[in-house]
Amino acid sequence: MKIPKPAWMILLAPLISGVLILTACNFSKGTKKDFLTGLSFSYNGFRVRDVLLIDPANKRMTDNKVQINTRIAIAALGIDNYGRQDGKVFPGMMLLVTNKKGTPILKADDLFAGDQGHLPAEASELRGDITIAKPMVAGETYHVKVHIWDKVKAGNELNAETDLVVQ
Repeated sequence: MKIPKPAWMILLAPLISGVLILTACNFSKGTKKDFLTGLSFSYNGFRVRDVLLIDPANKRMTDNKVQINTRIAIAALGIDNYGRQDGKVFPGMMLLVTNKKGTPILKADDLFAGDQGHLPAEASELRGDITIAKPMVAGETYHVKVHIWDKVKAGNELNAETDLVVQ
Protein backbone atom coordinates (compact mmCIF):
# COMPACT_ATOMS: atom_id res chain seq x y z
CA MET A 1 0.00 0.00 0.00
CA LYS A 2 1.36 3.34 -1.01
CA ILE A 3 1.05 6.25 1.44
CA PRO A 4 -0.08 9.46 -0.23
CA LYS A 5 2.57 12.16 -0.22
CA PRO A 6 0.78 14.57 2.16
CA ALA A 7 0.36 11.77 4.76
CA TRP A 8 4.05 10.85 4.44
CA MET A 9 4.98 14.46 5.11
CA ILE A 10 2.69 14.52 8.15
CA LEU A 11 4.48 11.45 9.57
CA LEU A 12 7.90 13.00 8.99
CA ALA A 13 7.05 16.40 10.52
CA PRO A 14 7.13 15.26 14.21
CA LEU A 15 10.50 13.59 13.66
CA ILE A 16 12.02 16.72 12.16
CA SER A 17 10.53 18.86 14.94
CA GLY A 18 12.01 16.58 17.59
CA VAL A 19 15.49 16.77 16.07
CA LEU A 20 15.30 20.57 15.85
CA ILE A 21 14.22 20.86 19.48
CA LEU A 22 17.06 18.62 20.69
CA THR A 23 19.72 20.51 18.73
CA ALA A 24 18.45 23.89 19.96
CA CYS A 25 18.93 23.01 23.65
CA ASN A 26 22.71 23.66 23.79
CA PHE A 27 23.05 20.36 25.60
CA SER A 28 26.35 18.55 25.50
CA LYS A 29 27.45 15.27 27.04
CA GLY A 30 30.35 12.97 26.35
CA THR A 31 33.41 11.04 27.44
CA LYS A 32 36.93 10.73 26.13
CA LYS A 33 40.12 8.88 27.09
CA ASP A 34 43.72 9.57 26.15
CA PHE A 35 45.25 6.09 25.91
CA LEU A 36 48.81 7.48 26.01
CA THR A 37 48.45 9.18 29.41
CA GLY A 38 45.45 7.28 30.77
CA LEU A 39 43.61 10.57 31.36
CA SER A 40 39.86 10.15 30.96
CA PHE A 41 37.17 12.76 31.24
CA SER A 42 33.42 13.08 31.01
CA TYR A 43 31.28 16.17 30.73
CA ASN A 44 27.62 17.05 30.99
CA GLY A 45 26.09 20.40 30.01
CA PHE A 46 29.40 22.04 29.17
CA ARG A 47 30.90 21.91 25.71
CA VAL A 48 34.57 20.91 26.01
CA ARG A 49 37.26 20.69 23.33
CA ASP A 50 39.81 18.64 25.31
CA VAL A 51 41.34 17.87 28.69
CA LEU A 52 45.02 17.03 28.86
CA LEU A 53 48.09 16.65 31.03
CA ILE A 54 50.66 19.44 30.67
CA ASP A 55 54.36 18.78 31.36
CA PRO A 56 56.84 21.15 33.08
CA ALA A 57 57.70 22.67 29.66
CA ASN A 58 54.01 23.57 29.21
CA LYS A 59 53.50 20.93 26.48
CA ARG A 60 51.02 18.09 26.14
CA MET A 61 52.29 14.97 27.92
CA THR A 62 52.57 11.70 25.99
CA ASP A 63 52.59 9.40 29.03
CA ASN A 64 51.75 9.53 32.73
CA LYS A 65 55.30 9.43 34.09
CA VAL A 66 56.36 12.48 36.11
CA GLN A 67 59.64 13.47 37.71
CA ILE A 68 59.90 14.29 41.39
CA ASN A 69 60.35 18.03 42.12
CA THR A 70 58.54 19.17 38.99
CA ARG A 71 55.19 20.79 38.30
CA ILE A 72 52.57 19.48 35.89
CA ALA A 73 48.97 20.46 35.25
CA ILE A 74 45.61 19.18 34.12
CA ALA A 75 44.12 21.64 31.66
CA ALA A 76 40.54 21.76 30.39
CA LEU A 77 40.38 23.54 27.04
CA GLY A 78 37.50 25.10 25.15
CA ILE A 79 34.97 25.05 27.98
CA ASP A 80 31.75 26.72 26.89
CA ASN A 81 28.02 26.88 27.69
CA TYR A 82 28.37 28.38 31.16
CA GLY A 83 25.40 29.95 32.85
CA ARG A 84 25.86 33.71 33.20
CA GLN A 85 25.15 36.16 35.95
CA ASP A 86 25.56 39.84 35.13
CA GLY A 87 27.55 38.85 32.03
CA LYS A 88 30.06 36.83 34.05
CA VAL A 89 30.64 33.10 34.54
CA PHE A 90 31.51 31.41 37.82
CA PRO A 91 33.45 28.15 37.54
CA GLY A 92 34.34 25.88 40.42
CA MET A 93 37.29 23.49 40.32
CA MET A 94 38.18 20.73 42.78
CA LEU A 95 41.59 19.06 42.58
CA LEU A 96 42.45 15.90 44.52
CA VAL A 97 45.62 13.77 44.50
CA THR A 98 45.60 10.55 46.55
CA ASN A 99 48.14 7.83 47.24
CA LYS A 100 47.50 4.12 46.57
CA LYS A 101 45.69 3.81 49.93
CA GLY A 102 43.32 6.66 48.99
CA THR A 103 44.86 9.10 51.45
CA PRO A 104 44.75 12.69 50.16
CA ILE A 105 48.17 14.13 49.32
CA LEU A 106 46.80 17.33 47.78
CA LYS A 107 43.22 18.54 48.13
CA ALA A 108 41.68 21.79 46.98
CA ASP A 109 37.89 21.86 47.35
CA ASP A 110 37.49 24.87 45.06
CA LEU A 111 40.37 26.64 43.37
CA PHE A 112 37.95 29.48 42.54
CA ALA A 113 36.41 29.93 46.02
CA GLY A 114 35.50 33.57 46.68
CA ASP A 115 36.00 34.40 43.01
CA GLN A 116 34.17 37.46 41.64
CA GLY A 117 33.43 35.88 38.25
CA HIS A 118 35.06 36.06 34.83
CA LEU A 119 34.20 37.01 31.30
CA PRO A 120 33.28 33.80 29.44
CA ALA A 121 36.45 33.89 27.28
CA GLU A 122 38.62 34.07 30.41
CA ALA A 123 37.09 30.84 31.78
CA SER A 124 37.30 28.82 28.56
CA GLU A 125 40.60 27.29 29.70
CA LEU A 126 40.99 26.12 33.29
CA ARG A 127 44.15 24.63 34.73
CA GLY A 128 45.00 22.87 37.96
CA ASP A 129 48.72 22.74 38.76
CA ILE A 130 50.22 19.84 40.70
CA THR A 131 53.67 20.02 42.29
CA ILE A 132 55.30 16.59 42.32
CA ALA A 133 57.18 16.75 45.64
CA LYS A 134 57.15 15.41 49.20
CA PRO A 135 55.21 13.63 50.57
CA MET A 136 55.17 12.01 47.11
CA VAL A 137 58.00 9.55 46.51
CA ALA A 138 59.61 8.10 43.42
CA GLY A 139 58.37 4.64 42.47
CA GLU A 140 54.80 5.28 43.66
CA THR A 141 51.61 5.88 41.70
CA TYR A 142 49.17 8.62 42.64
CA HIS A 143 45.59 9.13 41.49
CA VAL A 144 44.43 12.57 40.34
CA LYS A 145 40.81 13.72 40.14
CA VAL A 146 39.50 17.02 38.87
CA HIS A 147 35.90 18.17 39.11
CA ILE A 148 34.83 21.37 37.34
CA TRP A 149 31.34 22.75 37.77
CA ASP A 150 29.27 25.80 36.91
CA LYS A 151 28.14 27.77 39.96
CA VAL A 152 25.33 29.41 37.98
CA LYS A 153 23.97 26.63 35.78
CA ALA A 154 23.39 23.55 37.92
CA GLY A 155 24.21 20.32 36.13
CA ASN A 156 27.12 21.67 34.07
CA GLU A 157 30.13 19.62 35.11
CA LEU A 158 33.33 18.02 33.93
CA ASN A 159 35.17 15.17 35.67
CA ALA A 160 38.69 14.04 34.80
CA GLU A 161 41.06 11.52 36.33
CA THR A 162 44.31 9.71 35.75
CA ASP A 163 47.17 7.99 37.54
CA LEU A 164 50.61 9.58 37.76
CA VAL A 165 53.73 7.42 38.09
CA VAL A 166 56.40 9.33 39.98
CA GLN A 167 59.99 8.65 38.91
